[in-house]
Amino acid sequence: MTGRLAGKKTVITGGAGGIGSGTGRLFCEEGAAVVLMDLEGEALTKAAADITASVPDADVTTIAVNIAEEEDAARAMAEAADRLGGMDVLVNNAGIRKYSHLTEATPDSWRDIISVNLLGTANCAKAAMPYLRASATGAVVNISSVYGEIGRKNLGQYDATKAAINSMTRTLAHEEAEHGVRVNSVCPGGTLTPFHEARFAADGKDQAAINALQADVTLMRRWARVEEIAYPILWLASDEASFVTGAILMVDGGKSAM
Repeated sequence: MTGRLAGKKTVITGGAGGIGSGTGRLFCEEGAAVVLMDLEGEALTKAAADITASVPDADVTTIAVNIAEEEDAARAMAEAADRLGGMDVLVNNAGIRKYSHLTEATPDSWRDIISVNLLGTANCAKAAMPYLRASATGAVVNISSVYGEIGRKNLGQYDATKAAINSMTRTLAHEEAEHGVRVNSVCPGGTLTPFHEARFAADGKDQAAINALQADVTLMRRWARVEEIAYPILWLASDEASFVTGAILMVDGGKSAM
């Protein structure tokens, strides 16, 4: 690897698996010190161990946190900054899904998903911002979704929070530019995470059948691999993107162009 994040002090929420742990691995490969955060301590510990096994010199540690609670998010960000000796990059990746028609969604389900996806993202950005402002190259990368920009059935609550995250990204970009902090969103399309792979394997689907699920809904006619999402996150976190802020970057295999 080329050390594109050499010396960077980074925090990744939702780091116990999928895009979060995949991004953590890539960041370590590129020379960053990484703190992975998630709600589940056991899964988080395994994610860090897996990264260390594949990147022997990885500087990766973990902090369990409930980002929906402002005080806990503040505690975790302060602990991470103390451990790292500051903070240069925050990747807001944590999120949950709720499946239902909007007309059947309950107030409790709305509160649950908003508290994690939207309020949790805001809590982490707020708590991390003093440290990012103190960095010469502070950057926030919010992980949204292509479905924050387009519609579909049954995931309207999730998609609404992702649309709000994109709006938050633009607002924070305006507010933090004077402090030298860049704020951008990455909007993945369908991504084949280990969770999806296990689910499809249990259903007996082979790779052709798995790709067929995306064939008619993306120009690339397949799912994204985790690393295909992690690399754009890496770019936005790096100094290579030093003039990029307020961007909503679609990484969706052409879904949003259809």
